[in-house]
Amino acid sequence: MSEVLKVAMPKGRIYKKAAELFRSAGIVIPTDVDDSRRLVIPIPEANMEFIMAKPVDVPTYVEYGVADIGIVGKDVLLEENRDVYELLDLGIARCRMSVIALPDRQPGIHLRVATKYPNVATRYFREQGEQVEVIKLNGSIELAPLIGLADRIVDMVETGQTLKDNGLVELESIFGITSRLIANRVSYRMKNDAIQKLCDQLEKVMPSVVKS
Repeated sequence: MSEVLKVAMPKGRIYKKAAELFRSAGIVIPTDVDDSRRLVIPIPEANMEFIMAKPVDVPTYVEYGVADIGIVGKDVLLEENRDVYELLDLGIARCRMSVIALPDRQPGIHLRVATKYPNVATRYFREQGEQVEVIKLNGSIELAPLIGLADRIVDMVETGQTLKDNGLVELESIFGITSRLIANRVSYRMKNDAIQKLCDQLEKVMPSVVKS
């Protein structure tokens, strides 16, 4: 029996799409895993162990080697900037990172931007030649312009319905987001056969995407 592959899986909507992709690739994941509250879940049928994590923590677990591989959105990779290999664009959980504001908002000289992604936002506005004050929030980012905390927000947009419901408009799309398969650098060498086999299985069934 080969060594177990430890997989950092994000909780929530990405997990559901990732599990569906794995099953389509012939990787056996019992259905009772989907609703389990356990944080470390053995998957002996696939010779894997799932580490169920908050999406933002997945690259950290992979970088430090407690997980061999992980699934994470491109938004988190760009924000966290962890030292990992990006192996595949899985083409799932598609959305975009955008600049958002109230339609009639006229920012003053001192522009304030609220976001869960301060590094992403800072880089973007620096590249645009704009000096801004970035305010990090963890909750409902859409609230910031409604109550006057910020002139703009930088956040993920999937359907745009939440923006419409709150009278906000998308000013500009910064980059597209899909979920990626990442690997620990040491694990990629030590468990290369298992990781490459998984990549080959997933590549056969994953959606066609434009790499970004």
